[in-house]
Amino acid sequence: MTSSARTQAATVLDDLPFPERFESEAQLDAYLATPTRALVRDLAGLDGDLLVLGAAGKMGPTLARLARNAMPAGRRVIAVARFSEPGVREGLDAQGIETIACDLLDRDALARLPQCPNVVFMAGHKFGAGGNLPLTWAMNTHVPALVAETFRQSRIVAFSTACVYPFVPVTSQGASEDDLLAPPGEYANSCVGRERMFEHFSQRYGTPGRLFRLSYAIDLRYGVLADVALKVHRGEPVDVTMGHVNVIWQGDANAQALRCLAAATVPTSPINVSGPETTSIRWLAQEFGRLFGKTPNITGQEAPTAWLMNTGEAERLFGYPHVPLKRLVGWVADWIAREQRLYGKPTKFENRDGKY
Repeated sequence: MTSSARTQAATVLDDLPFPERFESEAQLDAYLATPTRALVRDLAGLDGDLLVLGAAGKMGPTLARLARNAMPAGRRVIAVARFSEPGVREGLDAQGIETIACDLLDRDALARLPQCPNVVFMAGHKFGAGGNLPLTWAMNTHVPALVAETFRQSRIVAFSTACVYPFVPVTSQGASEDDLLAPPGEYANSCVGRERMFEHFSQRYGTPGRLFRLSYAIDLRYGVLADVALKVHRGEPVDVTMGHVNVIWQGDANAQALRCLAAATVPTSPINVSGPETTSIRWLAQEFGRLFGKTPNITGQEAPTAWLMNTGEAERLFGYPHVPLKRLVGWVADWIAREQRLYGKPTKFENRDGKY
């Protein structure tokens, strides 16, 4: 492990004031990888190493680094992905995280991976899904079946999405974990398929797990807040037809995913994860306009329904997210105003037809 990783492991978020801003991506990534005492405690109570499958996406590198900083010394974090984006693998290696390049569609390569007691599954296919529906179903349904059978002796926390639900009234408390899954579009239905595969093999083999239904994690470089803020800053229209969302700081989402390993059930069961607020897109646009000193160009009219979730079970288990919404808005506004780097991967939260 690098000296920086050893130093970070001795620090917990509970003892740190909120930064007023993030001067660099390095500072941002370090903050995202700083654990809370509760996460350190939960991971200390588990046995064995951690395998992160699909670790090279927007959230995977910081989740792996967060786990490395929270886990007891001597336990490995192993990040698995194709690693097609330059620099990601090297960045993980520098943080004391073992890396393995693997195509999860390759059954034989999957079988050669280490059999770790703890698995976080983050792989999937969303953007561009409509252009290659067979690949979408293969990645979101076939790969989960392969993983669930290969790692049937492990605890598995499988990332899922709020998109498995139908739209619900914005005046409701949001969809709950026992609601019917009847979403719009093939992408969302392939995500239902992903969950069903993990459920099937969990029932068959008694595999502990959680289906981690996440709604809109927020980093300063991507996410609903960055999408809205960028449009306001550029004077572009902000469509409020999909008028309400749930959002959560990426660090909080990753922490809850890792803590779900200690809250696994047999058979596996869903858990909704996001911020508890029903956040108005119109309010976000107006707030960013106030911070930028600009008048937002708001178009459309709010629909009476949206993809919203009730996160009461996650709050019961994990408490309120560490970073509150207003703090996120301020951080994102500062990042956009200074024209810092973005991933260039819009969430397309405006879509109501389920096509990505």
